[in-house]
Amino acid sequence: MNVLKNMEVIFAAAASLALVTTYATASAPVIEVPAAAVATVAAAPAKMPVVVVAAKRLTAAEKAALI
Repeated sequence: MNVLKNMEVIFAAAASLALVTTYATASAPVIEVPAAAVATVAAAPAKMPVVVVAAKRLTAAEKAALI
């Protein structure tokens, strides 16, 4: 019964313990890449697609008829 009353404290302690251990054991990966292995590729300029909509506008009477 006493454990159920303090469940919030138990959860907060477990979460903080997990946070501290994760922070303490984490290390940034060190990756060394030789300069000869890096390849540079020039991107070819691509044409941008263009959409052309050719349609007549509705008149006020046609708009009113749609409603």
